[in-house]
Amino acid sequence: MSETVAARRRGSRKAAQFTESVIREMTRLSMQYGGVNLAQGFPDFPAPAEIKEAAVEAIRRDINQYAITWGAKSLRDALAERYRALYGMDVDPERNFTVACGSTEAMIATMLAVVDPGEEVIVFEPFYENYGPDTILSGAVPRYVRLHEPDWTFDEDELRAAVNERTRAVIVNSPQNPSGKVFSERELSRIAALCTEHDLIAFTDEIYEFITYDGARHIPIATLPGMADRTVTISGLSKSYSVTGWRVGWTVASEDLSAAIRKVHDFLTVGAAAPLQEAGAAALRLPESYYEELRTGYEERRDLMVSGLTEVGFRCFEPGGAYYVMTDISDFGFPDDVAFAEHLVKTVGVAAVPGSSFYADPAAGSQRLRFTFCKNRETLVEAVERLRRLR
Repeated sequence: MSETVAARRRGSRKAAQFTESVIREMTRLSMQYGGVNLAQGFPDFPAPAEIKEAAVEAIRRDINQYAITWGAKSLRDALAERYRALYGMDVDPERNFTVACGSTEAMIATMLAVVDPGEEVIVFEPFYENYGPDTILSGAVPRYVRLHEPDWTFDEDELRAAVNERTRAVIVNSPQNPSGKVFSERELSRIAALCTEHDLIAFTDEIYEFITYDGARHIPIATLPGMADRTVTISGLSKSYSVTGWRVGWTVASEDLSAAIRKVHDFLTVGAAAPLQEAGAAALRLPESYYEELRTGYEERRDLMVSGLTEVGFRCFEPGGAYYVMTDISDFGFPDDVAFAEHLVKTVGVAAVPGSSFYADPAAGSQRLRFTFCKNRETLVEAVERLRRLR
């Protein structure tokens, strides 16, 4: 076999266009150096007892085989009830939902099902690191539109300039990872108007929908005029119920879009874990007091984290939602975010995510670092205590 042929077989051109997850790499470094992991967004406290017991009971009842490919009926019924009651969405559990292996699979299944090679997808930056690879894997081209500090607002002219005859979709993540931005109704209306004008589809990552602060309100863009049939709403159990390892997510979409997503999902993973889907149905029926306690608990953690980071010299962009804080590290004098992140985890004992991983041009985030605060209060206090060594 010639060297040319051998090299061609080692990996695809698509895979060569992106790196491994920086977030997961920082978790590995945190484990290696005994750090406090404020890099990857998973809680270190228990999930609600009710949903854990529901999962155990489902296994006891021998719900161990394949569920219906696009989701167990119990979960789809619970989802329909929730979306109708909370957002007033006219949804049918038989036609509008696809349950996937987490919101991560829901997004790539959507991209593969809706976007054709050569088409373009608009991505707001800073962005969650999966969106670029998802676009590349679907054969499309990402086109980035900047969210401008300190309020992470977009310029409508810049957004319009990103649209051309090849544009197929726009990804909206609200509340947003990494910035914590909650898109306002006015901003969503501008995006919706552009989608309607240019016949675009909105892919919305709403995984942090119940985690908002200071009276901010999450609004699904699908509820705005003209958007119900041109939106794929994506969410999941992971963040709202502290079960990131369960990998149960879903899409909400029109019947024709759902039909395409279901076909792709079937051949990607067949289906999400059957007993955990039963537990998901129980989670969605938790009382409203649960969500209020969730918001209150995370708001207290946010305030603790922002206060601690500010005390030791970080400049924080206070989040309006989700559970991350983006920070400006320029006062510390390190050449870039990667060098500083490595210093933090190896010397100080705290893991965070280099800001450059959230930008198409790494230079744009070279003096930014992202911390998560989805941890016990004791964990956050320990992290701040270690960070004081920076002073």
